[in-house]
Amino acid sequence: MSINAQRLTAAVVGLSLAGTLAACASSDAGQGSGDSKTVTLVSHDSWAASKEVVAAFEKESGYKVRVLEDGDAGQAVNKAILTKDNPQGDVFFGVDNTLLSRALDNGLFQPYEPKGSDRVKAEYRADQDKHRVTPVDTGDVCVNYDKKYFADRKLQPPRTLDDLTDPRYKDLLVTENASSSSPGLGFLLGTAAKYGDQGWEGYWKKLKANGVKVVDGWEQAYNEEFSGSAGGKKAKGDRPLVVSYASSPPAEVVFADPRPDTAPTGIAEGTCFRQVEYAGLLSNARNTEGGKALLDFLVGKRFQEDMPLNMFVYPVREDAQVPPEFAKFGPQAKDPQTMDPAKIAEHRDQWVKSWTSLVLK
Repeated sequence: MSINAQRLTAAVVGLSLAGTLAACASSDAGQGSGDSKTVTLVSHDSWAASKEVVAAFEKESGYKVRVLEDGDAGQAVNKAILTKDNPQGDVFFGVDNTLLSRALDNGLFQPYEPKGSDRVKAEYRADQDKHRVTPVDTGDVCVNYDKKYFADRKLQPPRTLDDLTDPRYKDLLVTENASSSSPGLGFLLGTAAKYGDQGWEGYWKKLKANGVKVVDGWEQAYNEEFSGSAGGKKAKGDRPLVVSYASSPPAEVVFADPRPDTAPTGIAEGTCFRQVEYAGLLSNARNTEGGKALLDFLVGKRFQEDMPLNMFVYPVREDAQVPPEFAKFGPQAKDPQTMDPAKIAEHRDQWVKSWTSLVLK
């Protein structure tokens, strides 16, 4: 999810992508929008949009878009909270359902219901009584597998969370630290959703005994440790299973030259956890009108249909079309694990603390 790159940190929503905005990231912290004709978007490092789409918004709205990319999703959210009294910008994009309560509880956003938000699918909406955040994109955190590795060994790739504890897959999986990575946290929450409050720790004990490797973030896991990605091949990664996104296989196709007929990686559909990524008008934003116009743009059909091949996430509008590469190589999981943001808020910190003690020590 959008969703973080680290996504979908997503994004993830999650991949380090070429083609960022013409109005690139600036390092002027704490200044917000310098004038009423500039609107500043604060986001994680995986923000990307087509230049022509942003240019059309600037022409139609009269606002110039300025973007501040501020690390991975967790880092960006934490910094936005620390600077909420003197925010860096007007709109924040990139807080997902795993961290949403932290942002709302700390008063990061002020209410605004964007035009077109009634076209957002109902299952992605949150905070409907106050409208402090608006869904922008969604994506699934899933275990990805290296097709060649398993084909060469005539071994069926895992399909479910239970499969990952099978001795046949010992020492094959790499995942991200749940305390520092959005997909790592999403994977932890997926196991909590699947096995419940009393069962997820037992599952992780089995996973640890089966040789799961934990690294700090998505970039290291996917582009260094994973044998199936283009980056992992160059780095001689030796783990054929990685926690990433359902949209990672189409990214491997889109960025390959020449493009292959099939994706070199696949997803274990029974391991997926759905993330939703939100945007909101920052409290104490200097350009609230520009911020509202920008939020209208983010849920508009033009931007929603532009997102998939830029940030490798799915749109949340019910009438937005996805590109054929997504339908062919990265369809959304049919039955992903989900969790109510209120339950995430109640248990997240304790789960992460318990996970850290159990898995990293």
